[in-house]
Amino acid sequence: MMNEFQHTLRDVVEIKGVGLHTGVTTNLTLKPADTDFGIRFKRTDVEGQPIIKADVDYVSDTSRGTTLELKGVKVHTIEHLMAALVGSGVDNALIEMDAPEVPILDGSSIGFIEAIEKAGLKEQDVKKIYIDIDTNLEYFDDSKNVNIMAVPAKEFQVTTMIDFNSPVLGTQHATLRSLSEFKSEIAPARTFCFLHELQALVDNNLIKGGDLSNAIVVVDRAIEAEELQQLSKIFNKPNVEVKSEGILNNVDLHYPNEQARHKLLDIVGDLALTGYTINAHIITSRPGHAANIAFAKKIKQYIKQNKAIAVPRYDPNVPPVHDIHYIEKALPHKYPFLLVDKIIEVSDNYIVGIKNVTRNEEFFQGHFPGNPVMPGVLQIESMAQVGGILALKKYPDPEKYNTYFLKIDKVKFRQNVLPGDTLILKLELLSPIRRGICEMKGTAYVGNRIVTEAELVAQLVPKESENKQ
Repeated sequence: MMNEFQHTLRDVVEIKGVGLHTGVTTNLTLKPADTDFGIRFKRTDVEGQPIIKADVDYVSDTSRGTTLELKGVKVHTIEHLMAALVGSGVDNALIEMDAPEVPILDGSSIGFIEAIEKAGLKEQDVKKIYIDIDTNLEYFDDSKNVNIMAVPAKEFQVTTMIDFNSPVLGTQHATLRSLSEFKSEIAPARTFCFLHELQALVDNNLIKGGDLSNAIVVVDRAIEAEELQQLSKIFNKPNVEVKSEGILNNVDLHYPNEQARHKLLDIVGDLALTGYTINAHIITSRPGHAANIAFAKKIKQYIKQNKAIAVPRYDPNVPPVHDIHYIEKALPHKYPFLLVDKIIEVSDNYIVGIKNVTRNEEFFQGHFPGNPVMPGVLQIESMAQVGGILALKKYPDPEKYNTYFLKIDKVKFRQNVLPGDTLILKLELLSPIRRGICEMKGTAYVGNRIVTEAELVAQLVPKESENKQ
């Protein structure tokens, strides 16, 4: 049964372990978060403690795992943890880490799930958004013979097939019929690699944290005694041998098709980066992180173009959080350049404002008077003013500050805004406000359609300091 409401952690989760590729020990702390916060990673070892949203738009590398990156700060190998969060039903959490890579643990998701279960979940008072994929979506990579498809279904399901032309593995299939089965059927499946890949990984300064306890090594060719001795040195083990199943003597398989199940686990973790819970049957053939992320981007684009996703609900009968009198006091803008009418929702991380567009607007006199269209720059200005309310929220005297643009990026105008439209403006913090610098993502809606998107950077400046200059 699908959860109706969002969930966060009831208590803090602490996990310590080594990163597979960096070999660095990471202290990982999962903390409860507000509704609609999503999953975000915080690098406590980096100056400013930057926060990176677990979003497909921030994926920078998929070569040996999934890496997020923002302004040069990276978080590596997130997929097993992301899958555990999905499988456990965690919608909102802040993940603090003091090193660049998520611990590999035993190469699966089960350790994360058990830690989350020990902390427990807390139901929140905002409903969870489920996205129904109502048409077939497909992704092909002919060069790698990869195929991924999403078909309509009542809940999230995954079927995967792997075929590496290996006499040891053969062709394997795995299926997840419901997320309720994730812990027992998928979470314990561990990562794997082929023997012929090991030397290349070592030569490229990877798998520094790899040993024979956190990965299945598939032996797909004849191996000499000398090479076994070399592997013993790499993994610091006295004896390394090939078992009858065609794997090194590090582990006993949890399932006959453990490799296929682990590929399915990776899919669950990577597709979580769409930011939404999807109702669809995902069918994959020979998947990998690069294909998973490419498909996640395709799903996210489909959601933006076809669905009323995360559109803030505006009921004009409900009293606003802040009316025009508060807004006039908080912002330095006045008629005719005050472009916000009310604030209907506000939290620590986002805010929603309303701008009613009428034919009487001053700018319509000169901007296409015979065919009035709200100027795009004024839509951005409306966003910025709403964001200014959020940025000034923590100050008891917001009227003593001015806000100035430092940067506007990734602007997209998707639909004209016309007289009679009601702009719903949602601004989300991309990182905590520090030294007066505020970074936000803005989305403007008319009805259930996105009309404008942008990323904004502004600076809060005390008026007193300006007067002294």
